[in-house]
Amino acid sequence: MRLIIERSALLKALHHVTSVVERRNTIPILSNVLLNAKASVLSLTATDLDIAIVESVPSEVTQEGKTTVSAHMMHDIVRKLPDGSQIELAIADDGARVTLKSGRANFTLQALPSDDFPELGVESSSHRFDLDATILKRLIEKTRFAISTEETRYYLNGVYLHAAPGEDGERLRAVATDGHRLAQIEVPLPEGAAGIPGVIVPRKTVGELHKLIGDTDESVSIELSATKARFTFADVVLTSKLIDGTFPDYERVIPQGNDKVLDVQNADFAHAVDRVSTLSSEKGRAVKLDISAGKLILSVNNPDSGSATEELAVGYESDPLEIGFNAGYLLDITGQLEGESAKFLLSDPGSPTMVKDDHDTSALYVLMPMRV
Repeated sequence: MRLIIERSALLKALHHVTSVVERRNTIPILSNVLLNAKASVLSLTATDLDIAIVESVPSEVTQEGKTTVSAHMMHDIVRKLPDGSQIELAIADDGARVTLKSGRANFTLQALPSDDFPELGVESSSHRFDLDATILKRLIEKTRFAISTEETRYYLNGVYLHAAPGEDGERLRAVATDGHRLAQIEVPLPEGAAGIPGVIVPRKTVGELHKLIGDTDESVSIELSATKARFTFADVVLTSKLIDGTFPDYERVIPQGNDKVLDVQNADFAHAVDRVSTLSSEKGRAVKLDISAGKLILSVNNPDSGSATEELAVGYESDPLEIGFNAGYLLDITGQLEGESAKFLLSDPGSPTMVKDDHDTSALYVLMPMRV
């Protein structure tokens, strides 16, 4: 293998693929990136056995071949080379080393055989459809904050993507919950997605997708099978195992009869929550909302540090209500809202509360209360 490639193009590809490589690996080959030079393209592949990313980069290939080298080591080297430089990559005659040259800099990296690099096999997909990158980014951004990090309930460690009935036909819906809060957003069902199975896309895959989407505004091709999902961008293919589990019946926790409506200015409310929660304990972070006609008082009472209150003018015409929430969860949800005002649909101090955005009817959020 021998080729010349632009530093910026190689760095961008390495940044994408290296992010799936764990820093510490008990299997040495998983610390490496597979380099495959063919025709006028260099393909880079990295995997952790659950996710695989392949990115293709134009290059001047004078001798085809493939090998593997340390992903993070190569990324660090290329990152420190000067902008605009050309990089020459070549496999040494013994096949056990790769040389990297740029200007007067010369590096030799240990290589492992490409035949030892694992492939994340993909069975034939049952459904394939295209989704605009901005729409996929929106589905991810509106839900990923609510993904559970509790490994015992592994089936909550991802975003549940499925087709759901809507008032104007079937919708593509994304849902995430950790048992304390729930986020749901839906978009019109893309052509070819009718009858797709409900799949749980793992948290790490969701994070990698979000990074990749930031670099494109084109459509993304999505292929689904029983156990894997494949997302194809312009020059990048991400293949991921799906979570093998059953997502709970989340619709049961979405309240339908909450008749107490609280309208708040979203930015003012978020800033007030942030200020009073300064005194909340790290463990609980509870903020009490004392709601009455036209008025909301937020308060925190921490025996170890003191107390804080702040009053806001709000829209509210129902019976007075006191309810507590985790301040961090409130800030997560208000951070997703795009409109100037937020609508809280409440019932009583022990029941779930629904939050909606006056600007975006496609998304809703559910928040469990806390005792205060």
